[in-house]
Amino acid sequence: MKQLWLDVGNTRLKYWITDSDQIIEHAAELHLQSPADLLLGLIQHFKTQKLQQVGISSVQDQVNNLRIQTILSQLGIPVIFARVHEEYAGLRCGYDHPEQLGIDRWLQVLALAEPDQHFCIIGCGTALTIDLNKGLQHLGGYILPNLYLQRDALIQNTKGIKIPDSAFDNLEPGTNTVDAVHHGILLGLLSAIEHILKQSPRQLVLTGGDAPLFAKFLHKYQPRVEEDLLLKGLQRYVAYDSLSKGRNTSQS
Repeated sequence: MKQLWLDVGNTRLKYWITDSDQIIEHAAELHLQSPADLLLGLIQHFKTQKLQQVGISSVQDQVNNLRIQTILSQLGIPVIFARVHEEYAGLRCGYDHPEQLGIDRWLQVLALAEPDQHFCIIGCGTALTIDLNKGLQHLGGYILPNLYLQRDALIQNTKGIKIPDSAFDNLEPGTNTVDAVHHGILLGLLSAIEHILKQSPRQLVLTGGDAPLFAKFLHKYQPRVEEDLLLKGLQRYVAYDSLSKGRNTSQS
């Protein structure tokens, strides 16, 4: 089966095309707060791919999601929007109000959750998200400003500072303002992660654009870096959705 998978985040739209679960095309683009317009520019390409199903993870509001759904309806194939459930595929949500949990975080936990497997899953994206699970129970988590949000908050009013490419390369005390800011921010985030792992030891999994950077400083915890963790969760979500619908059809 040839399928399209969409991850509509706060700043980027990512898509994968798979054939028999093998990735044959993948791209990511900034959507400049208008993911539907970006998708509109891609829809003709998708029409040529002979797709059979779409699975989508979107953090957008209801208005944007409706626009996205309208555009995807041009493909004339089933479109499945993932959402957070109190319980799904055996995984129980740790939030008091499941609808408040970000769909990206839910899918990342869903991708890994198995009985007797305990994870600390860190999404290194626009925000640094930390989710904990104990087997099939999601325990909740933490959200912190990422490296760049913290940096911008500290130096947004400072003129004439050139940011080097190696800004977050080590944890040594800074001997100038730029290094002091960058090394301090990185130290703070790493310290938060280590505190959580010491409180509750578990397998560390890193995903998102800055995952390799954090892995370098957290090597003693033997982190797993998962490049397409959200995709794996979305695939698991859609597979379970299709299985559930199949059961309901056979029962009726």
